[in-house]
Amino acid sequence: MRLAHRSAIILLSVLLPACGGPPAPPMAPTKPAAPSGPPEPRFVDAAKEAGVTAVLYCGGRDKDHLLESVGSGVALVDYDEDGRLDAFLVNGWELEEEPSAVRVKGRNVLYHNLGGGRFEDVSDRAGVGGDGWGCGVCAGDYDNDGHVDLFVTGFGPSRLYRNRGNGTFEQVAERAGVADPGWWAGASLFDADGDGDLDLYVAHYIEATLDEVLAARRTSTWRETIKVMAGPFGMRGGKDRFYRNQGDGTFRDDTEAAGMADVSESYGLGVLASDLDNDGDVDLYVANDSNPNFLYRNEGNGRFTEIGSWCGAGLSGEGIAQAGMGVDAADFDGDGLQEIFVTNFAKDHATLYKNLGNLLFNDISLSLSLKALTYETLKWGCAFFDYDNDGDLDLVIANGHIYPQVEDAPALKESYKQLPTLLRNDGGRLTDVSRAAGPGMQVPASARGLAVGDYDDDGDLDLLVSAIDAPPLLLRNDTARPGHWLKLRLLNRHGSPAINARASVVAGGVRRLRELRSGASYESQNALELHYGLGTANRIDTLEVLWPGGDRSVLRDVAVDRTMTVRQPSAQESSARRGAARKEAAGVKPAGS
Repeated sequence: MRLAHRSAIILLSVLLPACGGPPAPPMAPTKPAAPSGPPEPRFVDAAKEAGVTAVLYCGGRDKDHLLESVGSGVALVDYDEDGRLDAFLVNGWELEEEPSAVRVKGRNVLYHNLGGGRFEDVSDRAGVGGDGWGCGVCAGDYDNDGHVDLFVTGFGPSRLYRNRGNGTFEQVAERAGVADPGWWAGASLFDADGDGDLDLYVAHYIEATLDEVLAARRTSTWRETIKVMAGPFGMRGGKDRFYRNQGDGTFRDDTEAAGMADVSESYGLGVLASDLDNDGDVDLYVANDSNPNFLYRNEGNGRFTEIGSWCGAGLSGEGIAQAGMGVDAADFDGDGLQEIFVTNFAKDHATLYKNLGNLLFNDISLSLSLKALTYETLKWGCAFFDYDNDGDLDLVIANGHIYPQVEDAPALKESYKQLPTLLRNDGGRLTDVSRAAGPGMQVPASARGLAVGDYDDDGDLDLLVSAIDAPPLLLRNDTARPGHWLKLRLLNRHGSPAINARASVVAGGVRRLRELRSGASYESQNALELHYGLGTANRIDTLEVLWPGGDRSVLRDVAVDRTMTVRQPSAQESSARRGAARKEAAGVKPAGS
């Protein structure tokens, strides 16, 4: 039975020290004000000058097996709690062509943010390098010790890096029970059953062995022109897994009992855990390659029902299963309900599903011209984000082909390395501003993962993008800001990011909703903080936080253009305020009144 929230309203001081947490890091110099009208976007690739230069491997040059095409994810996460976003890169392996063999076992890379736009490689010191063929990453405090941990998927056993809180990690996947072999893709940590700890869902892409990868030959034909790798059709899909957190640092496989058995063995890639129907528990969406997408409705007790086939978000508006890669969700139109955005293969459009309420969706891609805007590219990582702080959520997509052979067939008019797509939200319409978005958006790459966060602490959102067989792109946002902003850090009772907490701000008569999540995009992790562009509003009238478990915090008359930390009320505070609310409702006056 799905229960409505009975939440205490907690009025807090708007002063940052009263909200808890360390002071915000020093702000970068203010950028010049933008001229009237929409500002011209400007992104600059700062990866080389920042020292973020590790090559991310993914198989051999010719890409004979599908594994060599999927690439890997990235994360922007403050692992050492110093207030600055660090960068984590998942790495794969490099293969020799003839004879086919493993040439280099790439290692994951953790870059510590030194401030001033510079990073330091601390992978070995932190103990997160590993030597497996990595694919995806998500973050969250699975053991409630106040430190953000990293879960890394790959071709082979997944890795769970437990954050010790001293700048180092311990690899505990085997001990925790989540080191199952397979080819794992997107993942998310979320509290499925409301017991206060984070459970885990992992998409299992395809069943394959290393021998099959090394022996693969190109046997399919792309657009009747070139020989390319086979798949995914003809390959056996893997079965996704749901792991329930036992509360003692271990997980158990609870997939079938939770109602999440992947009986169709679909090719799962992107994973999104979000409260999509505003009922206070977390639902789960899976972007499947070449199969209908899944939407698991949370029934309120940690049990789920798969409704993708009839909810409107499993197929395109034409009733066709697309080749889903990445996924994100946000309240795109400001009605308090979160839309779902899914990226798909080349010669098909990205899809935006409007949330109608009650977990019903409508594909509005054609009305937004997404077919014209996204049809040609092969689309992967994606995110809703307000790049210009005007208050509207824009869209960014990382693009890149999987077939290097398209470069040998000019008649196809396709490129292996592609440019990203930046779509500006103009009052609910999408305008392609990609080619006017600065030099960083003009760097061709076979891109895959994408993460969003303000790594240089200047109040606007930057992008970290992985690329096949190349260093990543670190796209610093140098757009002239037209408006104000707020960056919000929500900490739970353990002092770690409150996964799936939602917060809305009312400023200038407009309400803006954001949700904190583990995972999403394509196998990647966005910064675990919420960002609000506010346009011309120079104060926030009301900031309301809905915490996991049902408590609410309300702050009024909040200053802008700063980073703010809000902590979840203690259990004692929540209990006291619930009791006061019940007495008030019953007409009982407080003592002394």
